[in-house]
Amino acid sequence: MPVEKTWLAFAIAAVLALLIAIAVTAIVTLIIRLAARRQQWPKALVRRARIPFRVFLVVLLLWLATTLTMPEGDWQPLVDQAFMIVAIATGAWLVCALALFFEDVALARYTIDRPDNRIARRLRTQVLILRRLAMAVVIVVALGAILLTFPGAQAVGTSVLASAGVVSIIAGLAAQSTLSNVFAGMQIAFSDAVRVDDVVIVENEWGRIEEITLTYVVVHIWDDRRMVVPSTYFTSKPFQNWTRRNSELLGSVEFDLDWRVTPGEMRAELERVLARTDLWDKRVSVLQVTDAVGGYVRVRILVTAIDAPTLFDLRCFIREEMIAWLYRSSPQSIPRTRVRVIDEEPDVSHRARRGDPEASGLFHGDSGAEGRASLFTGPIETTDRAAGGFDAPRAPRETDRDR
Repeated sequence: MPVEKTWLAFAIAAVLALLIAIAVTAIVTLIIRLAARRQQWPKALVRRARIPFRVFLVVLLLWLATTLTMPEGDWQPLVDQAFMIVAIATGAWLVCALALFFEDVALARYTIDRPDNRIARRLRTQVLILRRLAMAVVIVVALGAILLTFPGAQAVGTSVLASAGVVSIIAGLAAQSTLSNVFAGMQIAFSDAVRVDDVVIVENEWGRIEEITLTYVVVHIWDDRRMVVPSTYFTSKPFQNWTRRNSELLGSVEFDLDWRVTPGEMRAELERVLARTDLWDKRVSVLQVTDAVGGYVRVRILVTAIDAPTLFDLRCFIREEMIAWLYRSSPQSIPRTRVRVIDEEPDVSHRARRGDPEASGLFHGDSGAEGRASLFTGPIETTDRAAGGFDAPRAPRETDRDR
């Protein structure tokens, strides 16, 4: 039997729709409360979807009451279109709330507040990426559905589909960077190269992965700064991931000490220091002399810890304790700079001067040296051995005649 379309019937139908919505909401709430006694997920469902479910249910029931009982008129198409737009919007809101609920259920089973949380961090990263992707798809579809409710938009949509080839090329060129980041974000989520809460070195900065989206990654740096990096950075450039397979790390502490250091005593002190702290994971403890040149002896200590923050604290603790021990028990090991003071030696590289009392010799050192030097460096005068000239025979001497 057709319902008479009058304003009174419309009012009664609207009130009846509200009562039905309240009744359905009460029944669903009762069922969820009964289920919540044994399970935890109903509470998350109520927290996420309670308001959008009620709004969506009221909109649908009022739309049905309006269609069945509102008197016909020129405003009827506008009212139907308005209800359709509101229904699409609230339906998208409800779907997004359900996506958040499923994310909470998935993440509740894998928490990252445990020592060995590699699998949990990987699943958390994938769930976050899928949630954002699902919400983006729902919002885009809802906006498209709302636009198609307008008659002019349908014609535009038809023309766009007719020229899909040209539009796709233009859109691809315009959104090349955005699409590359989107695909890079999906690749990060499923390639297991980087996950939420991973410790990384990016652009020479140490930090943790705080958030991974479809287009960018947020790195929480150690001094509470945030570095926002495009997703393509982690697929096109090298970076350090300190917690990809496990979180255990090996660190070093180095000292430049004097040559009088005793490595055996330092090694014994290191064992006593490590025995007093819980930061060390008892895997590696090594003290070695790695260098002994340039006036210093370099001592290196290698230790391990369960993760990067613990390792940093352990290295600082060992450095402080060993410095205190050096000053207290081995002061001779403290590095020193040695300087040797010697008397100035005379410069003998310059040429001796006349009158220098320290200079003496055949051709220098006194007033007759120049005369002696001239006999060898100047012209040599020759004399005749007989009156007859140089070539005359020599007259015999008395000694010769006596012989």
